[in-house]
Amino acid sequence: MDLSVIGTRLGAAALKPLVQKLLVAEGAGAGIVERPVRVSGWLSYRGEKKSLSEQDLLKLATELVRRAVEPLPASDRPAADEEAATAHALALTLHALGDLDMDDVQAVELGEERFALRLKGAVSASTFLFLSEGAVALHDAVLRVACRHILHFFTQRSTFVARTLVEQTRRQGRMQSDVSALLQRVPSVVVQDAEFEARYAEQLVRRHGELTIYGLDLGQAREWQLDAAYISLEAETRQGPAVPIPTQRILAGRDRVLLRGLAGSGKTTLLQWLAVSTVRQELPDELGGLRGRVPFVLPLRTIARQTLPRPAEFLSSVGFPLTEPEGWAERVLSAGRGLLLIDGVDEVPHHMREIARQWLHRLIAAFPKNLWLVTTRPSAVQDDWLQADTFAELSLMPMSEEDITAFIRRWHAAAVAGDESADALLTAVRTKPDLGHLAVNPLMCGLLCALHRERRGFLPEDRKELYDAALAMLLERRDLERGMHQRGDLRIGREPQIALLQRLAHWMVRNDRSEMDRDDARAVLAAHLPSMTHIDADAETVLRYLLDRSGVLRQPTADTMDFIHRTFQDYLAAKAIVEARDFPWLQDNAENSQWEDVIRMAVAHGRPDERARILRGLVPVLTDEQLHEETSPGRPQLRFHRARMSPPSDKNGRRRLPLRRVLLARSCLDHAPEVDSALQESIMSLTRGLLPPNNLTAARRLAEYGGPNVVSMLPGPEHLDEGQAEACVVTATRLVSNAAIAYLALFRTHPSMLVRRQLAWSWHRFDCSTYAEEIISHLPEDGELYFTAASVEHLSALRAMGGRARIQILGTHHPRDLASHIPAERLTHLWLREGYTSVFHGMNWLARFPHLHTLVLPKPPHPLDAHTIPGSVKIVIAERRESLLLGPGTITE
Repeated sequence: MDLSVIGTRLGAAALKPLVQKLLVAEGAGAGIVERPVRVSGWLSYRGEKKSLSEQDLLKLATELVRRAVEPLPASDRPAADEEAATAHALALTLHALGDLDMDDVQAVELGEERFALRLKGAVSASTFLFLSEGAVALHDAVLRVACRHILHFFTQRSTFVARTLVEQTRRQGRMQSDVSALLQRVPSVVVQDAEFEARYAEQLVRRHGELTIYGLDLGQAREWQLDAAYISLEAETRQGPAVPIPTQRILAGRDRVLLRGLAGSGKTTLLQWLAVSTVRQELPDELGGLRGRVPFVLPLRTIARQTLPRPAEFLSSVGFPLTEPEGWAERVLSAGRGLLLIDGVDEVPHHMREIARQWLHRLIAAFPKNLWLVTTRPSAVQDDWLQADTFAELSLMPMSEEDITAFIRRWHAAAVAGDESADALLTAVRTKPDLGHLAVNPLMCGLLCALHRERRGFLPEDRKELYDAALAMLLERRDLERGMHQRGDLRIGREPQIALLQRLAHWMVRNDRSEMDRDDARAVLAAHLPSMTHIDADAETVLRYLLDRSGVLRQPTADTMDFIHRTFQDYLAAKAIVEARDFPWLQDNAENSQWEDVIRMAVAHGRPDERARILRGLVPVLTDEQLHEETSPGRPQLRFHRARMSPPSDKNGRRRLPLRRVLLARSCLDHAPEVDSALQESIMSLTRGLLPPNNLTAARRLAEYGGPNVVSMLPGPEHLDEGQAEACVVTATRLVSNAAIAYLALFRTHPSMLVRRQLAWSWHRFDCSTYAEEIISHLPEDGELYFTAASVEHLSALRAMGGRARIQILGTHHPRDLASHIPAERLTHLWLREGYTSVFHGMNWLARFPHLHTLVLPKPPHPLDAHTIPGSVKIVIAERRESLLLGPGTITE
C-alpha cells in the first residue's frame, strides 16, 4: 500500500473540507482572547452546542478512509469489512481529540507526526487489536494527514499568528521539509496531475461560474454570478410513479442520469452549477460522492463538429486554454474520479445521434466507475435510448410559482431594478394567465423580466410577441440608449438585421446544425447582401457587426458562431421558412424533434392560409361526417402510434394517427391568432382521441406536448376508472395554472387513494394558499394519506387547518420549524423523505409529539442512532426512493 499516494491524494483535493467539519469556526470577538485555547474547545462534536453527532463523526471517518483508498489499485485495496473497521478505529481516534490535555499552541509545537502519535496513544490499545497490519498503516496515514489540516486550522486564527509567530515559523519549516521528502518519494506524474487539476479548477470556474442576464445594459454587469443565479428546480422520475427530486440532488445515489427538459428549462445551467460546485468543494451532503471528482463539461453542439473526442481530446474539443499532462484524462477516468456532464443530445444532427450513443457506450464500457449526466430535449430520443447502459431517466418540471417568484426577485436584485418593479411583474404573472404560461422556464422568465424593465411594465401577451419585443430590445434600443454608434460607423437597422439573422438561422435549421462555421456564415451573408443596397459593407464586416452588436449571436470558437439560445434560432428560422413558403419541407420534417419549435413559430408567423397549410400537413383533416362518426357515443377510441412509418390502420380498421404530429398540431393552435374553425375542430377532435390518457407515461407526454390549454379538454372524474383518473390528475398537476386547480378540485374527494395522494404531494407546484383552500383543505384524512409539506409555508397552512395526523416532509427543515408549525396533539405519522441524516442531529425533538407512533425514513447510509428516538415510536424504512408515493403497503421495516 503506497501511503505517499494516499497523503498526496487527500491533501490535494478531498480531505480539507471534511476535516473542517470537525472544528468550529472562530467566532466574532475571538481576537481579544489572549490565552491559548484547549484543543477540546475547537471540536464540533463536544460541548453544549454540538453540530456533529457521534454518528456523523463515524460517517466522516468512513468518507476519509474511502477517499484514501479510492486511487489505489484494486490489488492494494483492503477488503470491505477491513475498510469499515479502519473507519471505526479512525472515528474513535478523532473522538479522542477532546481528551488531550494540551492547548492549541502546544499541539502545533508538536508537529503533525508527534501530534498524531499523541492522539493515537489516547485511544485504548484494544481499538487496534483486531486490525491487520495494513489496516493500522492505513489508519495512521489518514490520521497523520488529518492532523496536518487540524494544526493548520489552529495557525489560521487571528490571535494565534501574533502570539506564536516563532513557533509557527518553525512548524512551517518542518512541514516544508516533510513535504519535500514526501514529494521525492511520490512519482512525478502525481505531482503534475495535482498541480494541473488546481489550474484546471480555476479555469473551469472562470468559464462556467457566470451566466448572462438577458436585457441588462452593458453599462451594468451583464454577467450573473452562478451561485447567486442558480435556483434548484425540480425533476421527476420517468420510470414508475413520478417522484419529485430537486435538480441539485439528481446525482445523489445515481451514477448515470439522462435528463430531459424543454428549451430554456435550465439543463445547461444545472451542468454549470454541478461543475463549479464540484471543483469548489461546495456541495450538499447528499452529493458527497462528487467530492474530489474532476468535471468534464462537454456540449455536444460543439464537440460534434468533428469526430467525437477521446478522453485525451476532451479539453481541446471545447477550446479549453490549458494543456494537460500526457495521459491525465485517462488516469482520472480510470481511477473513477470523473464527472462527465454531456449537454444537448438534441443539438446533435439527427443522423449523428446513434453515433453519439455508440460513442457514449464505448466510453462507459472503458471507464465504468465515473458519474455521467446527459441532457436532451424531451422528444429528441426514445425513452429507452440509454437503457442498455442503465441510465436513470428524469424530466425537468416547469417552474413552480415559488421558483418564478425566487427567479424574478433575484433577477431584479442583480439588475438593481428595485423591489417595486419585481412586485409589479409578480402581480402581472399571477393575475394574467397568458403571462403565467410564458414564465415556465428560466429563459422565458428572464426575458419577461428584461422586457418588463425595458418597457416600464408593458408586456406582450403571447410567445411570438415576446420574441418580437426581445429582438427589438436586443437589436435596436440597447445600442441607441447607450450611444454605441459614432459618426461614420456602420449602422444596420433592426429589420435588415432580422433579415440577415433569418438567413443564418434558416441555413442552420435546414442543415440540422446548432453551430455554423464562419466561412459558411460569410457565404450566406454574401449571397444576400447584393439585394440590400443600403448596406455598404462586405460580408465579413457585416458578420462582425452582428456578432458584436446584435446581442443574438455569439462566437464559441474562433471559427464558429451560433445563437445565444436555440429558441432565437428557431424563431428566426421559422420566419424565413414562412417567407420562403418552404412548407413541404416543414411537413417532411415534422417527425424531427428539433423542428417542433420551428413549426410552432411558423404557425405564429404565418398568415391564415399559410397556417392552415402547415397544420394540414401535420394531421389529416376530418370531414363533418367523419367528425360526427369519431365523436359519436360508443365509438372506439382513436389509435395513435409513435413511429412515422406505422401502418395507417390497425387490424380492426381503426385509423392509426401519428401521436407526435397530433400533439404538435394541438400545441400550434396556442400560437395561432386565427385558424379556420373547421380545421381547428378537426385538430381538437383528434386530440380528444387521446383522452383520457391510459397510463402515467401518456399522461406526462400529453402535458409535455399538449400545452397549458389541454387542461380544458380533460374529462371529469365521472366514468373514469382508477388508472384513468390518476393519469388525468397527473396531466393537470403538470399544467400549473388556476384552470388546473379548478380541474383538480373535481377530484379532491375521489375514492382512489392513488388520486388523492397525487393531489397531496403536488401542492408545492402551485400557489400555496390557493391550492390549500381549493384542494388540501378538502382532502379527507381517511385511509393512509400523507399530506406533503415542502416548506414552512405549507406547514403553517396545515396548522391553520387544524393540523393533520399524517405529514410527509419534502426536503429538509430544522427541527424547530417542525416543532413550532406542526400541532403536537394531532401528529401520529411523520415521513421524512430525504436529507434528515445531514440536518437532524439526533431525534430527541420527536418527544415533543406525544401521539407520534410511526416515523418513516429513507434508507440511511449508516445505522440509525436509534437511542435518540423515543421508544414508543415505530421506525419504518423506505426501501427505495420510488416507494415514496406508493404508501406504507410497499414499505418494509
